[in-house]
Amino acid sequence: MKQSQFFRKKLDNGITVIFEKRDVPVVAVATSVKFGAQYESEKIKGISHFIEHLVFKGTKNRTVTEIAQEAESKGGIINAFTSEEVTSYWNKVPSKHFSLGADISRDLVLNPLFEKEPLERERKVILEEIKMYHDNPSTHVLEKIKELLYNNPFNLSIAGTHDTVAGLTHDDVVRLHKKIYTSNQMIFSVVGKASWSEVLAEAKKFPKTRSVIHDIPIGFRNGEQIEKRKGIDQAHEVIGFHMPKLNDKNRYAAEIFDSILGGGMSSRLFQEIREKRGLCYAIKSHLEQSKDYSYEMIYSGTMPENVKKIKDLVLIEVKKINHLTQSDLTEAKERLIGLRQITKEKCDSTMIELLQEELGGDAKAYYDYENRINAVKLKAVQDVSKLKGYSFAALVPG
Repeated sequence: MKQSQFFRKKLDNGITVIFEKRDVPVVAVATSVKFGAQYESEKIKGISHFIEHLVFKGTKNRTVTEIAQEAESKGGIINAFTSEEVTSYWNKVPSKHFSLGADISRDLVLNPLFEKEPLERERKVILEEIKMYHDNPSTHVLEKIKELLYNNPFNLSIAGTHDTVAGLTHDDVVRLHKKIYTSNQMIFSVVGKASWSEVLAEAKKFPKTRSVIHDIPIGFRNGEQIEKRKGIDQAHEVIGFHMPKLNDKNRYAAEIFDSILGGGMSSRLFQEIREKRGLCYAIKSHLEQSKDYSYEMIYSGTMPENVKKIKDLVLIEVKKINHLTQSDLTEAKERLIGLRQITKEKCDSTMIELLQEELGGDAKAYYDYENRINAVKLKAVQDVSKLKGYSFAALVPG
């Protein structure tokens, strides 16, 4: 595969710029702030996600309608997301409108109005969003497993709780935005058809500001909880356990472990529990990794009487990876490398993965993925399967 043209620079205004040049007529642009839910105390849990919503309610330069209309009228898309580590505002537009995409992204982070009436309306929207997560059984148990893997406040939902979101004031929002949304905490990411000089010119338009973000300790634990709920027919269960982090030497071994265990229809869990035994419709794994935490989640939906049986089978399959063969490892490596090549087709997917690698320490690691996956030894994957404990959450019919 042709080597990508990649550029990275930290500017005098404090902003970090990452850019992959492509010869396709589209460009993805993001301005990301290195502050997410993991830096929030319990009192303000959910404020990053709240701000993400509120910036779209109007800026000094654009109305709530114009923010989306300016991008979409050019055939573009616009969105944002909040994670534990970062809040990101991105869009994808035809490359001839790169300067517009950059300006919209910059405007959102620098110039939100935070008017009181729209703020109160959006608070109601987010409270409904929290109810939606609770009422969806699969989403609920996935959030519950995080509660059982970590201590407060990290174990709370990124969206916050009803009480924390209801308690956030207008002053809280304005104060945090002013304190944290500074250029030294921002990453300006671009993937697509543009020139390095154009990207730098847009990044230099951010005014120089500075802040310090203080870490909140992340406490690890394990626990089990089974809830009953009326009105559902299916049981939903999740097993979770701590895994190697992005900056851990076994980071790529964890990816291989996840792929073999629950990555797709050929995975061991799918073949053993759904295809061979017919115990469930959905069973899948997901690996959540960052420089500060990492955990594996294995979800399944089944009949209530099968909850313990599936739990036991999952733990057996995890242990079986300790007996992984070299041919199993080779196949898993090829699968992961192929999947990475497929996701590279979309410039916005690449942009987000570059951002995640930058947050983990170095965006350039994205381009060494194949070598790093191929370098993983059999023993490293086997070692990941030796669990020192797990958490378990289930929601069953009441």
